[in-house]
Parts: sequence; structure tokens; C-alpha cells
Amino acid sequence: MKIHTPTMFTTLLLAAACSQPKAPSASITAELRGLKDSVVFISIPVADSAKTDTVPVKDGRFTWTGNITEPQKIYIGTSTRYLELFMENAAIQVNGNMDSTDQIKITGSATQDAYEAFKKSITDITSQEDTLYSKYDEVKDNNTAKAALEATLESLRNQRRGRTKAYIKAHPESALSVSMVADMAVMGEYAPVDSMFRTLTPAAQQTATGIRLAKRLAVLKKSAIGQPMIDFTQGDVDGKPIHLSDFKGKYVLLDFWASWCGPCRAENPNVLKAYNKFKDKNFTVLGVSLDDKADKWKEAIKQDGMPWMQVSDLKGFRNEVAQEYGIQAIPSSFLIDPQGIIIAKELRGTALHTKLAEILK
Repeated sequence: MKIHTPTMFTTLLLAAACSQPKAPSASITAELRGLKDSVVFISIPVADSAKTDTVPVKDGRFTWTGNITEPQKIYIGTSTRYLELFMENAAIQVNGNMDSTDQIKITGSATQDAYEAFKKSITDITSQEDTLYSKYDEVKDNNTAKAALEATLESLRNQRRGRTKAYIKAHPESALSVSMVADMAVMGEYAPVDSMFRTLTPAAQQTATGIRLAKRLAVLKKSAIGQPMIDFTQGDVDGKPIHLSDFKGKYVLLDFWASWCGPCRAENPNVLKAYNKFKDKNFTVLGVSLDDKADKWKEAIKQDGMPWMQVSDLKGFRNEVAQEYGIQAIPSSFLIDPQGIIIAKELRGTALHTKLAEILK
């Protein structure tokens, strides 16, 4: 009869212990004054989706425990807003007032500390941006002043992007750097985002966030400036199939929007102005709506007086055209030339008129 030696027996016990599920090693303890909800939703990105936990709240307090495989950005959703924080396998404390979310304090996460330090390092830029945004209503009817304000804002954005890129290059291994590149990829152009991705260490690129980012870049590459348009067919307001290739031979602004999107609705008058100004110069607009309710979509078209062709599959953010073009936020737009080549992206405000005036002389 075979007898296990003490060493072999110990090995078996260790193997059995290793096979047991690991106890949660990450936690959130929150106390948020003004939080009236009975539950909050904690969402953790997983692969191409997210894992969402429903967490009970009592008197603005809640706790959550779980496992985090690596430091990454997670989201706490309430009925009125969401908070984002960098979670890791640690005990995180969240305290503050929901009426002043910029004063909410998050402690216990080294990655969050790094993020807070970076935000503090660029307050000289962001405070100027906030001041200018508050003056937008004052200049909205003055084209000259509005153009000057937008130019100043763009200059500040470029400065902020420069500081962000410098941080990433100085910390290529950081989870914060990976997240910063991922944020750039939401509406960024392929080449500069890919360049920043390549500055990350191989280990950072192989994190879960890095792998999702690599997949995102593959999508952005197909819809990058200089690439041929991605043709598609989608139904108009009457269900008639419309092909993007039907418009070949014209300059086309492919405009992604939705009736429920406030910034989109605010930009629609500007697009209408550009359409009326340049429609007789071989230019048109094709709207792609990320609505999921036909009545809301059609009513918004009527309210905003948009005379150009509109299409949608009424699947919301799962709109198949939006997925092909890599749309993760709206409003978003692509300018396509008569040969079907993408020549510009994200043209809004005076930038749209400037670009059209440049190419449609």
C-alpha cells in the first residue's frame, strides 16, 4: 500500500487551498451626503463589456467588496450622475457631498492619488478652460467673439494634451497612463493615439485595459483620416434603404447625433447654417441617429429643422454604422471628399465653417 509522506501530504493540502476561491481583497466604504438613492451601481470593465453590481445604500452610506485583477478605472452610478475612481486591491474610502462632486475625497488607492496629483498639476490650464466655458452664452450670437473664444479654448486643450502626453512618456508602466491613452481613444484620431499607445511598456499594453485599447485602435484605424469611407446601408425616416456611396461625388459631412444628446442638439443649428451656406457647392450632410425611439428621432428632426438625409437602425449606441466608425461619444462627425476619402473629423462650431470655406472656394 502506498503511503503519502508528510511532504507530499502538505503539498496536497496547499493545492486544495489554492483551488478555493480567493477572498475579496478590494473594498469601497462610502459616505456621501446628499445621496438619496436606495442603491448605487458599481460598474467594472470586463473584456468588451462590464460587470455591474447593485449595492444597497442607507443614509448615503454603502459598502462593496470584490476582486480587482489590476488597477483600473471603475464607475459608481447614481440616479443623477456617476463617479469614476481608480480601483485596486485595497480598502478605498469615498467621502463627500453629492451636491459638490468635485469636493468628494477618495483615499486608499495609489493610482487615484497619482490621478489627483496630475489633476492638480494642470489646474493652471483647467481653471482657464472653466472660465471660458462659463462665457459661452455671452458670445454665442457674436461670431467674431465666439471664434476667438473657441481658438483660445483649443489652444488650452492642446496645452493640456501636451501635459498628458508628457506624463504618459514619463510613466509608461502606469495604470493611469494606460487609462489616459484609453481616454484619448474615445474620440481621438488613430495616428496620435497609436503613437501614445506604443510608448507604454509591453506589460502595460497587456493589461486588460491595454488589450481593450488595442482593439479600439484597430477600429479607429479603419476610420482614420486618409482612409476610404466605410460604406453602409441604413433606413431613412420612412425605412427606405440609403447607401453612403449614393453621395459619392460630393463632400459629405457624416454626422452622428441623437435626439436625447444635448450637445448634439446645440450643434445642430451650426450644422444647418453650414448646410445652407455650402449646399450649392457640392456639399451635403448625412445624419446617423443613435436614437432607439422613432418618434423621438423624427420629432427632433422636425424641431431642429434639418433638411438633409437622416438614417438610423434605432439601436441606440449599438447602431451598426456607429460601431463600424468607432463612435463612443456624440456629437461626432467625419468629412468625406468626393472620392470617398475621410479628410477631417470632429468639425464643430466655427471649425466646420472654416474647413468648408477652405475646400469649397
